[in-house]
Amino acid sequence: MTSENTPTAVITDQAVAAREFTAPLSATRRGARLARLLALHQLDEWGCPYDSEPSDAAAAIVAELAANAATHGRVPGRDFGLNLTLAARVIRIEVADTCSEGRPSACPAPPASDSETGRGLLLVAALATRWGVADRQGPGKVIWAEIEF
Repeated sequence: MTSENTPTAVITDQAVAAREFTAPLSATRRGARLARLLALHQLDEWGCPYDSEPSDAAAAIVAELAANAATHGRVPGRDFGLNLTLAARVIRIEVADTCSEGRPSACPAPPASDSETGRGLLLVAALATRWGVADRQGPGKVIWAEIEF
């Protein structure tokens, strides 16, 4: 790859209007994988290159939240939504599902050492500057996370 094709910086400090990307996705494993790929592509389009620290953190967060939406927040016949916002050097990730039950705790407890599940939101908490749960317009919830860089 030549230097002219290599990004030289991750999003400049210039005042840039907020950018937003929204996509409905099927509440399946395939939809969860697509959410991660779409997020990576969109961030790259916005100047946050693949394999940069913010891009890698966002990819891991989107992957976890989308997998949770497709697995635990799934309501048959309903999609989940991915929303990305970039403003003032903050990436905001929102994943909305239509299941009102199973709202995660703001302080997830570590699972038993022999458990094969239950570590995803711990990963989100470690990678995100802040994260939480919000009500969704209509049935369901929105899990959001922000990454400052």
